[in-house]
Amino acid sequence: MSGGIRITGADITPVAFRDPALLNAVGVHEPYALRAIVEVRTDQGITGLGETYADGGHLRRLRAAVEVITGMDVHTLGGMHRRISEALNGGIGAGGHGLTGSATGSGAADRVFAPFEVACLDIQGKAAGLPVSDLLGGAVRECVPFGAHLFYKRAGHPGREPDEWGAALDPDGIVAQARRMTEDYGFGAITLKGGVMPPEEEVEAVRALHKAFPGIPLRLDPNAAWTVETSVRVARELDGVLEYLADPTPGQRGMAEVARRAPMPLASTMCVAAFDELSSAVARESVRIVLADHHSWGGLQRSLLLAGICRTFGLGLSLHSDSHLGVGLAAMTHLAAATPDLAYACGTRWPWKSEEVVVPGALAFADGAVRVPTAPGLGVELDRDALARLHEQYVTRGLREPDGTGRIRRIDPSYERRSPRR
Repeated sequence: MSGGIRITGADITPVAFRDPALLNAVGVHEPYALRAIVEVRTDQGITGLGETYADGGHLRRLRAAVEVITGMDVHTLGGMHRRISEALNGGIGAGGHGLTGSATGSGAADRVFAPFEVACLDIQGKAAGLPVSDLLGGAVRECVPFGAHLFYKRAGHPGREPDEWGAALDPDGIVAQARRMTEDYGFGAITLKGGVMPPEEEVEAVRALHKAFPGIPLRLDPNAAWTVETSVRVARELDGVLEYLADPTPGQRGMAEVARRAPMPLASTMCVAAFDELSSAVARESVRIVLADHHSWGGLQRSLLLAGICRTFGLGLSLHSDSHLGVGLAAMTHLAAATPDLAYACGTRWPWKSEEVVVPGALAFADGAVRVPTAPGLGVELDRDALARLHEQYVTRGLREPDGTGRIRRIDPSYERRSPRR
């Protein structure tokens, strides 16, 4: 096989990092977010990095996958995906879904393969002296634009001191949150995570953002919390205000009905989250914008394949992210840099994060964008002390399966999760 760089093993290190009391359609974030750092080792002494989810089922599959890819050349990515797929069909690492708290049909093989693919591209880039964006066809932009991701939130987790962001439970709080993010990071687009308050209150919050930040594109994402009729009503009330409305209602059929009646385009990271969901979404005209996440679409090269399909069918494309660390941001930045048809600023939850595993300096936000690293590979290096500290935090805090609904019910026993709701 070409390349002559063979995998000798991989380390999977789950970590926990502090997360504020952010509210969403299924409850509230746990005090810690979970990620796993993947380090692929080779016979040439070059190590590659990947980042992924860290719920229990996904970790079991990742560790089982290491066994089937050990010995493979880092350039044989197609064969690696096939081998992982075959092993999963054989039952390795059964249980769990890799996307804790999300309703998605994305394939387990793509989710397991993604961090290994990123790590192998990191190795390829280091060996060739090229940034990962060059391996993806070359950067078409030097800087990648990102948007602010706002949340309704409590002042702090129960029993703990208020965090530095404070509460945001009304339009004034949301606007104050947005003002700080735009001032600190220069974001030129804003997404509000909805599905938390009554829809009319979220409409009021978006209108307040529109008044406070004229000319800045606004998005609303209620995580499929609403009925079709509620979704249509909100869409019409925000005509001329929203750039797009993301996942207002569950499922492709419901989304298609809203899309026919809404004045703005619909986007999705939920009803179109895997390749086998694309054809039906196109046929039903369920969405006009796909919010892709390379962690669930099978890595960077398969995300570029998705971009080509979107181009073919006239769909817009942007990149979505959950809570992530620097390895994930670096991979996302290289992907966005090499994606010509990136029509919208990417999503990020970076400002909510106060802990990190990469050495500072390689990634920074300026004017709402991240400059694409030009060093070989991903261009980031692990901070070993920080990695060890966040792994110890994972071990001692005992959080293994984040449950936003269960947590908010412990805080408020009367909480009732209803989806979709009016």
